[in-house]
Amino acid sequence: MAYAHSFEANPHWLPRGVGQAIDHIPGHDGRPFVGSTLDQLRDPHAFTRRMHAQYGPVYRIRSFGGRTVTLLGPDANELILFDRDKLFSSEQGWGPMLNLLFPRGLMLIDFEKHRAHRRVLSVAFKPEPMRRYAESLNEGIAARIPDWSGRDIRFYPEIKQLTLDLAASSFLGIPFGPEAQRVNQAFVDMVQATVGIVRIPLPFTDMRRGVKGREYLLDYFGREVPKRRDGDGEDIFSQICRATHEDGRLLADDEIVDHMNFLMMAAHDTITSSLTSMISELSRNPEWEEKLRAEMLGLGLNGDSLPYERVDDLVLTDYAFKETLRLIPPVPSIPRRAVRDFSFGDYDFPAGTYVAAAVAFTHRMPELWPDPERFDPMRFAPEEARGRHKFAWVPFGGGAHMCLGLHFAYLQAKTFLYHLLTTHRIVRTHQGETAWQYWPIPKPKDGLPIRFERL
Repeated sequence: MAYAHSFEANPHWLPRGVGQAIDHIPGHDGRPFVGSTLDQLRDPHAFTRRMHAQYGPVYRIRSFGGRTVTLLGPDANELILFDRDKLFSSEQGWGPMLNLLFPRGLMLIDFEKHRAHRRVLSVAFKPEPMRRYAESLNEGIAARIPDWSGRDIRFYPEIKQLTLDLAASSFLGIPFGPEAQRVNQAFVDMVQATVGIVRIPLPFTDMRRGVKGREYLLDYFGREVPKRRDGDGEDIFSQICRATHEDGRLLADDEIVDHMNFLMMAAHDTITSSLTSMISELSRNPEWEEKLRAEMLGLGLNGDSLPYERVDDLVLTDYAFKETLRLIPPVPSIPRRAVRDFSFGDYDFPAGTYVAAAVAFTHRMPELWPDPERFDPMRFAPEEARGRHKFAWVPFGGGAHMCLGLHFAYLQAKTFLYHLLTTHRIVRTHQGETAWQYWPIPKPKDGLPIRFERL
């Protein structure tokens, strides 16, 4: 099976030339050639706070090769993400960063086509498949944690390897080995290329490595589709190969390949980031580690697994995971592109405007989250959350493009924490503040040195 690589925008995209039409929006274009890209990559939180202080909740910048308008606050999140009037394209928003690497994935299709494909893919995330994934997750996690016991480790690379192994099992139905390792490296190269300064695949660039990774995965998934369609595997890949539209049609081979490319990227890297953030927060807040451990032991389970039916009983764990995602959302900013003229605040915007919902900024607005830098999971208790704007917390996006795998993320996070905290205590081996690289997906620059001591 052959796939063509296109380095141009898709033909149905709106023309790019609307830059001067947003001159009336306050802001600046940054440095020659690179705009504000380097400032955003270096410290996106500080950059957004600085722009907000200077220009207010609506401002214009130039980054990643084009002009973008950032809209701040929960009302802006609701306008962009809920998109009641179908004003915004996710495909054209993410496209400049992802189109060379993850074209036609679920996040890069819109409106009716997106609805139809999301319905087909959702078959893999229904309760019965999730119950089977829970069994696989329990087995894989329980086998790995003893390898870390009593040793000084860097948590990020260790959990990244584990989430790859779990994805290879749950998503692809393959055991870890050379093949899974090659798949992992391809995804690493593709994700890193999404924020490469050079946007064409020149030799020795991140984009070139990313495109080569995509070529490998296209070949791998393409060869596997016919086998999975004819088989009876229960992994996510096999189920998607057999899933049908409402009229009984199967997804085309190339559609399956594109969806699997995107789903593996989204599931693997975001949960790696989120679990790393949570271990970092628990290591800094040992009183919450003890609360979660007490909740887990209080389930009174006989055996070493967290049954799928008991996952929702971990209420405090749920609050703590949500608070972690508030402080360090795996996607700090969500881009869209207007397909029609629209207005927000005191400004009018033309069709073709690139816009961004600044998730990380909203998550730390003091008027929404008092003492916003403090780790306080009880913010998500019903009595505290009551009355809060529904789009004040959006780590999984919102509206039609709400993350399809969010329940899988909760399942994996809670299962991991159950196995870890009921057997080990977290010991922070580095006392300073953890420095984070936020793009393309947050990770600690030092890998998060940590030790797990057996209880």
